[in-house]
Amino acid sequence: MKSNVCMAIVCLFLSLGAPSNLIAQNPPASRSPEPRARDLGIPFDGTPGPFNAITDVPSVEVGLKTLVSGEGRLVVGKGPVRTGVTAIFPRGKLDTKSVFAGYFAGNGNGDMTGTHWIDESGLLETPILITNTGSVGVVRDAAVAWMVQHKHYGEFWYPVTAETADWPLNDIKGQHVTSQDTWDALNSAASGPLPEGNVGGGTGMVCNGFKGGTGTSSRKLAAADGGYTVGVLVQCNYGGSDQLRVAGIPVAREMKLQAPCVEKKLDPPALDWDGTQVPVCNPHAASTMNRMRVPEHGSIIVIVATDAPLTPDQLKRLARRVSVGLGRVGAIEGDGSGDIFLTFSTANAGADEGNSAEPPFNTPNAKVERTQSWKLNPLFTAVVQATEESVINAIVAAKTMTGADYWVVPAIPHDQLQEVLRKHGMLKQQ
Repeated sequence: MKSNVCMAIVCLFLSLGAPSNLIAQNPPASRSPEPRARDLGIPFDGTPGPFNAITDVPSVEVGLKTLVSGEGRLVVGKGPVRTGVTAIFPRGKLDTKSVFAGYFAGNGNGDMTGTHWIDESGLLETPILITNTGSVGVVRDAAVAWMVQHKHYGEFWYPVTAETADWPLNDIKGQHVTSQDTWDALNSAASGPLPEGNVGGGTGMVCNGFKGGTGTSSRKLAAADGGYTVGVLVQCNYGGSDQLRVAGIPVAREMKLQAPCVEKKLDPPALDWDGTQVPVCNPHAASTMNRMRVPEHGSIIVIVATDAPLTPDQLKRLARRVSVGLGRVGAIEGDGSGDIFLTFSTANAGADEGNSAEPPFNTPNAKVERTQSWKLNPLFTAVVQATEESVINAIVAAKTMTGADYWVVPAIPHDQLQEVLRKHGMLKQQ
C-alpha cells in the first residue's frame, strides 16, 4: 500500500513539472478590486479593516486561479470551462504551523474534506482550497503533493478542500481543474486587496439569482473589545433573487427582470429545471436566474479568520454565527444547499502541531491563551457583519457571464439596485 502511495506522489510530481495543457492558461488575476458594495452606497454596520478583506487578518494569504475557455454547446470533457481554484493560507505560504479551527454546517448538502480531524483535534494543518464539486479530489491530492514538495513536516495530512457546483455555466463533469492549476493558486497566494466575483473557485457560480462567486470583507474590533480583526471569504452559489436582501430590502422584487435566458437557441433547446424551454435573452433587459435550477439547490462556503486568541470550541461558536449573517441577506439554508463554514485563529502559534508535530517529542505542555466567553459578543457581531458584506460584495463585483449551452447568468443591475435602495432611504451619499 505504501509503495503505491509513493508511486502516486512521484507521478503527481512529474505531472506538475510540465505546464498544464488544459485550455488557455490565464495570467494571475489583478489584485486591484472592482467597485464594491460600499462604492455603490450600500450601507453596512461595523468598521472594516484597510483592505476590507480576509487578508486584513495578519499573515493570511489568498491565491486564485481562474479558468475560462470555450463557448457553445456543452460537451463533457471539452467545455465550455468556467471554473477555478481559491487557496487560503492561515499563516502564509512560508509558515507551516497549525492553527486552532472550528467547523459547522448550516446545511450539509456539500463537501469539505478534512473536517473529521478538525472536529476531533481542533487543528487545521493545511491550506484551505475551494473549487467546483467535480474537482475536489484532484485539488485535495495536489495540495498533498505541494506540501510534500515544500517539506511540510508529517507523514500524512488531511487537506481541507471545499466545493460548490458551478453548473450550468461550467462543464463540471469534465473535471477541468488540474494539479497545476491548484499549485498556481497556492503559489500565487499573497496578502493585500483581493479581486472578487468571477475569480478563482467562484468563477462560474450563481448567487441569489445573479452572477456570484468570490467575495470578502473584514471587521476591526474597537480597542476596548480587544482590537482584533475578523476576516471572511465566501464562495457564493446559493439562493434565488426573490429572497435576496440588501440593507434589509428585498431588492430584486422591485427590479424589472426578465426570466432566465440564453444568448443563442440550440437544437434541442436549453430547458430550465421544470422542463420549460428557455427563451433567448433580450439584450436591453436585466434578468434573473431564479428558474434555472431547482429552488434552494446551490451552496456557499464561508471561511472566517481571526487573530483573536480562541480555542477550537470557541471557533465552532463563531462558525455557527455565519448562519446569522447569511440570514441577513435572505438565506434559509435549504435542503439542497451545502452551507459549510470553517473558522480559524492565527493566535497561539506552536501550541499543537497535531499530525505535523516534529521530534523530539519531549517539549513541555503548551500554555494557551483563551478569550473569556463573556468577551465573545463583539467577535460574533463581526462574523455576522462581515459575512453579510462578503455575500453582497461577491454579487456586486461579479460580471454577466455566458457559459455552457449559451446560458447567460446576469450581473445584478447596479443602477436598479441603487434606485431601490434610494427609494427606501437606504442609499448612502457618496
